[in-house]
Amino acid sequence: MKVTPLALPEVLLLEPKVFGDDRGFFMEMFHASRYAEAGIAGPFVQDNYSRSAKGTLRGLHFQEPQAQGKLVQVLSGAVYDVAVDVRRGSPTFGKWVAAELSAENRRQLWVPPGFAHGFCVVSDSADFHYKCTALYAPETERGIAWNDPDLAIPWPVSAPLLSPKDARAPRLQDAPVLPEYVG
Repeated sequence: MKVTPLALPEVLLLEPKVFGDDRGFFMEMFHASRYAEAGIAGPFVQDNYSRSAKGTLRGLHFQEPQAQGKLVQVLSGAVYDVAVDVRRGSPTFGKWVAAELSAENRRQLWVPPGFAHGFCVVSDSADFHYKCTALYAPETERGIAWNDPDLAIPWPVSAPLLSPKDARAPRLQDAPVLPEYVG
């Protein structure tokens, strides 16, 4: 597995080894000891799966407290995937990184606890799978506006399909609850 730290070094782009032939391919989507060697120790306690139509934007989501680390991957289609450091006091607070994840490139992204996560579907549809290090807790679910001008994320759509909750999310500077950076 190839592991590449991105501009926010806690966020990792992972490229699992793929073994293919005329029949198709095989790859390990997760192997606890190999991922632990890469700095992703887990434990993972919940797997989630979503299907979204082209132009759907989900995010930017995080939990506080009960922060979740997320290991994300696209099973069909393609997305523009984003992680934003929302840890108050972090030297990279408000900075973000993005990667294209697709069924074709089979990349994964590790989004650590304390980072908001979101993605936009750039194919006709996308099946999105992610492993979480904490259980979903609706009472601690938080969000940041996808179009926060201070973040200036160049999303590949100007008028995305949003949930009502995502459409109401505050700007980062107005977020009532954020995780604290522990350096």
